[in-house]
Amino acid sequence: MAVLTLAAGWAWRIAAEQNAQPAAPPAREVVLRDGDGHTLIAGLATRVPGPPGEGLELRIDSADGTTYNLQLAPRADRGNHPGPNRRPEAAFWMRPPFGFLWMLGLVGLAVAVGVFPIIRRLLQRLETLQRSVQRFGEGDLSVRVPEHGQDEVADLARQFNAAAARIETLVKTHKSLLANASHELRSPLTRIRMGLELMGGQQPSPAFREEILRNIAELDQLVDEILLSSRLDAREADVGTVELVDLIGLAAEECARVGTDLDVSASPELLEVRGVAKLLRRALRNLLENARRYSQGDITVVVQRRDGQAQVSVLDQGPGVPPALRERIFEPFYRLPGASERAGGVGLGLALVRSIAERHNGSVRCDDRPDNASGACFVLSLPLAPAAAAEPVPH
Repeated sequence: MAVLTLAAGWAWRIAAEQNAQPAAPPAREVVLRDGDGHTLIAGLATRVPGPPGEGLELRIDSADGTTYNLQLAPRADRGNHPGPNRRPEAAFWMRPPFGFLWMLGLVGLAVAVGVFPIIRRLLQRLETLQRSVQRFGEGDLSVRVPEHGQDEVADLARQFNAAAARIETLVKTHKSLLANASHELRSPLTRIRMGLELMGGQQPSPAFREEILRNIAELDQLVDEILLSSRLDAREADVGTVELVDLIGLAAEECARVGTDLDVSASPELLEVRGVAKLLRRALRNLLENARRYSQGDITVVVQRRDGQAQVSVLDQGPGVPPALRERIFEPFYRLPGASERAGGVGLGLALVRSIAERHNGSVRCDDRPDNASGACFVLSLPLAPAAAAEPVPH
């Protein structure tokens, strides 16, 4: 717009300067005679330019080569009627600098009319985004903004929708966690209260004392897993020191603790990952506890490297998991149909395994056993440390 305005002003100035210059009339034949009609001077007369208002001067070139100058005094004012060779004087609002201002105004008006639809559309999209943000701030977490185009406003809308979806998911997860935790806490507390009422101040029997201790341990485990789940959801929370972890050694310790078989025949001598050792130990321990709870035979742990990742597979001989439920079992507080609370666990073990795996840029899944036997195979995949990933795979 600025360039267009300057160009229009320059053109207007050039036109004004040209209009200000008087038009030079063409040469005309002039004949000067005496009283008897004899020709004294004959030739072409040309007007000599001069300041306005100082009369008229003509240069006459005669046929014999003699040059004459004819000067006429200024004529008396006969009103504001222009002569035949004089242009009418322009109105004051069309003379510089007023003409430039008029041109500037017209150019600005044209530009404003041209860009108004674009600006109006942009303002409408910003108003829609502003109303959505206001509704989101008032508690409507499901509000989203239409995403149109590839400009900055569309990118801002996409970022808002992604952030809103993330916040809505977190809030729903926390609400579900709170509701399920309240339910899970109520069961052992109810059993403890009923047991204390049945005691009636008497000395408890060893079996009754063992039942109360089991309920207290269940409460302690539930509180511990809820706190760990909340810390893992908060990505900025400090959950431990990241270091090199010997995955084979960690698996050997946990297998020795519960008496399960460990198969490292397909693994190199050293299989290291970067992570928090206590979290990785907790993930493997939860997988082993889940397998021990449902398995009806031996449990096998296989540690190997595959596709540039470290894999820990826990194979049990239980009833297995239906394919339609292999994702739901990783949801907090979810139990398979028919599972009893008396079997132990609070429904957070596998959810914690997935949270720990994702915290380490890994994954966990449930598959069938590779040998097609009855049971389930839980596979925990973690990225190898750079040094370990560069080692060749042994044949």
